[in-house]
Amino acid sequence: MCGIIGYLGNRQAVSVLLDGLKRLEYRGYDSAGIAVVIDGRLELRRSVGKIANLELILEKEVLDSKIGLGHTRWATHGKPSEENAHPHTDCREGLVIVHNGIIENYLTLREQLKKQGHNFKSETDTEVIVHLIEKYFHEEGKRPQAKELLLAVGKALKEVEGSYALGVISPEIANALIAARCDSPLIIGIGEDEVFIASDVPAILPYTNKVIYLENYETALVSIGQIQIFNRQGKEVKRDISHISWDPVTAEKGGYKHFMLKEIHEQPQVVRDTFRGRMFPDTGEIIFEDFTIDEFKEIEKVYIIACGTSYHAGLVGKFLFENLAQIPCETDIASEFRYRQPLVNSKTLGLVISQSGETADTLAGLRIVKTKGAKTLAICNVLGSSCAREADRVIYTRCGPEIGVASTKAFVGQLTVLYLLTLSFALQRKRITLEKVKEIMSNLLRIPGQIDEILMAQAVILSLANRFFEKKDFLYLGRHLNYPIALEGALKLKELSYIHAEGYPAGEMKHGPIALIDREMPVVAITTSSSVYEKILSNVEEAKTRGGIVIALATEGDKRIKDKVDYVIYTPVNLEILTPLLNVVPLQLFAYHIAVKRGCDVDQPRNLAKSVTVE
Repeated sequence: MCGIIGYLGNRQAVSVLLDGLKRLEYRGYDSAGIAVVIDGRLELRRSVGKIANLELILEKEVLDSKIGLGHTRWATHGKPSEENAHPHTDCREGLVIVHNGIIENYLTLREQLKKQGHNFKSETDTEVIVHLIEKYFHEEGKRPQAKELLLAVGKALKEVEGSYALGVISPEIANALIAARCDSPLIIGIGEDEVFIASDVPAILPYTNKVIYLENYETALVSIGQIQIFNRQGKEVKRDISHISWDPVTAEKGGYKHFMLKEIHEQPQVVRDTFRGRMFPDTGEIIFEDFTIDEFKEIEKVYIIACGTSYHAGLVGKFLFENLAQIPCETDIASEFRYRQPLVNSKTLGLVISQSGETADTLAGLRIVKTKGAKTLAICNVLGSSCAREADRVIYTRCGPEIGVASTKAFVGQLTVLYLLTLSFALQRKRITLEKVKEIMSNLLRIPGQIDEILMAQAVILSLANRFFEKKDFLYLGRHLNYPIALEGALKLKELSYIHAEGYPAGEMKHGPIALIDREMPVVAITTSSSVYEKILSNVEEAKTRGGIVIALATEGDKRIKDKVDYVIYTPVNLEILTPLLNVVPLQLFAYHIAVKRGCDVDQPRNLAKSVTVE
């Protein structure tokens, strides 16, 4: 989750930019930089690590400027380094940009631009944008004007596939900022004789509470006294000014009451960002940044090693490896795995999953399989973490920082990677047809929009939370792919509300949990359309016969379920194999709203830590 701040006005730009970057620190980053214009020349300063490192550089000189851009980077393409840090410039340093998002077709564009004589200085996807703008900005050889720069940005972005929030300035144009947006947030701030652009409200809140929200595919010419916004067709559009009434803490949370709620709402973007530039539904290709799946062609068995929520993602991964790729797979809780003697050899893949990449038990499991000669792969969210460094290969989820201790968006990021990974194995081993892969990919593309639908229809979930928040015990039931989701739903309720909850495979209900069911025991059953639908309906009837109160998670349009349960939460229709990505969201919201109703500390539940770095 990168951060953008841009400034034009009468203040010292450097101090405004640094202040804005500090207010975006909560979003997480691994490098930072600013670019300002002084007397028609560009001054660029960047550093790896904390903003304090950038401040040390800037303390050594005086950069007297009234216009500039700042950025904090969360690395996706290219390691954290000064060369890969933003802002980025063109060959002649006549342009500078900052960018949030992911450019899917950057490799193709990079090769085309190289053939046209463009030299690249970084490993990033971002740098292709500034070279594309340069190509169009100077093609007619005119004296640069702000409108010419705006047109050049528009032409460049028509060649780009992916997501972007973009800030652009030129040392030849000292009176304007260019902004553009697609699927990554960007706002324009309007002050007294000054204007701002930013990726989030906190960056500019000390200076103004008047903002304009850019919409998808819009570009803007931002100057003092005039804001011009244009749609994709180049037609000027009008946007109302919004007045922000948030305090600084609320602003960091994006206006949400808790970080966790904000992170639940970020999940559509997390799914998009995690598959963008990796999944190509038109061709059925899946491309990872640092390796090809052929490196693992000799693998005969997979061990997935993880803890907590990541373990639940791993349980879904087990189903995917065995059902799609037809590779035997075991999923182990890391704290148990480290004390057994797994049958591991050079044809084994040790796949570790960790949000932080620093989980002690997971790291121990990784080291065990490495010493036994297994190939290793990590799925994690933190670039340069211990898991990422020690595994042979790594696939990063692109979730940005997760502030809430109870994991939500990191889980859906992990699931998204597991879908891509297992489809890759299935293709490489010819266990699946290309047509089936394309079908799954096209439906995976629908998931972000469908999660949005769930998020916009929380009234039913909230009413159920109000009804059940005083209960002392819950039972969550699921089968097949959605058994791990039942575990995850129960875990969220335990973590957040301190209510005892158990997740159970529905087919095991008669082997114990059925003894607990009475009129005081709510049962949450995942009954969405699936190959085991009839079986889970039988389990629901067993619970109802014992007097249980049943809340069903069902597929939209399922009228049959209404006669068998007490309450229904509907989710959109999609392929059975993708339902875990949808079904977990209502369970997260249910746990969240119950915890709020009980007055619990949602973001920092008692006795829990974000990263468990001890055994």
